[in-house]
Amino acid sequence: MPTITGVSSVDELREPEGHGPLQGDRASTGRLGDRIFSGTATGAGLLVIAIVTLVGVFLLSQAIPALAKDKVNFLTSTQWNVDATPLQFGIANLLWVTVISSAIAMVVAVPLGIGVALFITQYAPHWLSRPAASLVDLLAAVPSIVYGLWGLQVLGTHMDGIQAFLIKIFGWIPLFKDAGVGAASTILTVGVVLSIMVLPIVTALSREVFAQTPATNMEAALALGATRWEMIRTAVLPFGKAGVISASMLGLGRALGETVAVTVILSALAGSTPWSWSMFNGGETFASKIANNAAEFDSPQKAGAFMAAGLVLFGLTFIVNAVARAVINRRKAFVE
Repeated sequence: MPTITGVSSVDELREPEGHGPLQGDRASTGRLGDRIFSGTATGAGLLVIAIVTLVGVFLLSQAIPALAKDKVNFLTSTQWNVDATPLQFGIANLLWVTVISSAIAMVVAVPLGIGVALFITQYAPHWLSRPAASLVDLLAAVPSIVYGLWGLQVLGTHMDGIQAFLIKIFGWIPLFKDAGVGAASTILTVGVVLSIMVLPIVTALSREVFAQTPATNMEAALALGATRWEMIRTAVLPFGKAGVISASMLGLGRALGETVAVTVILSALAGSTPWSWSMFNGGETFASKIANNAAEFDSPQKAGAFMAAGLVLFGLTFIVNAVARAVINRRKAFVE
């Protein structure tokens, strides 16, 4: 039998004694670890889905009996009287205040967050960028009650001039109509406070996606004679568009569900102002309405009314996430 150069027999081609079982153990251990990790990840995902589903089922089961006894239109009525017989409650006011305050927050926070993220990643020197990023991230660690008290006692006292200016210029528009409410407890003040609370989320995620822009794209733009801003506009912003949308939607979810800060600012006028389209009016969001009236959950019917409001907020967050996912998927398909 011919031999291979340097090998006297076929036996020498076999693995050294003791090496085969060791490699087999490693392979089997790797496969076992993969199976454990895969099972754990799958279980975690299914657990989250199950929890969300159970929350939705619970809210629905608690809300249906109250909705069946509601004598006004749940979606269009501004009445909320769960002590009446029969029940009379609607979410039009809650939905408007929740949506408009969150919209104000996003209008303020998204451009500001993108600007801060671009400054940190594209303009600031290295010795400044890291401390600046850390300081912005620290805003997320401030308790909600602190934001609420600051908005009521500090920011609210400085909103009178802004409110008067907007009423003078745009007062003919229902959104800017004077509602006769002090600036410290208006929807506008709530929106500005929410924008500061949302800012760390938008900035952090935008910063991360801008930092991942391929260096070749930026260098190519600069090599073609683009200025710094032109390079950002043609290379950085298009690359990070999907990430900015994700950050904005995540921040919007935070704004929609914020409770404590909104409750502190609007509690003084909760339920005492007539409904209007104006953002200079008072009001209540879904979350603040439930928090302010938790003591009224003394009967299944009353609790069911608030559960129905919570169910709408639950669905609203799902719609926001679904829209964000659709926009991101469409953007990815376009890029590919």
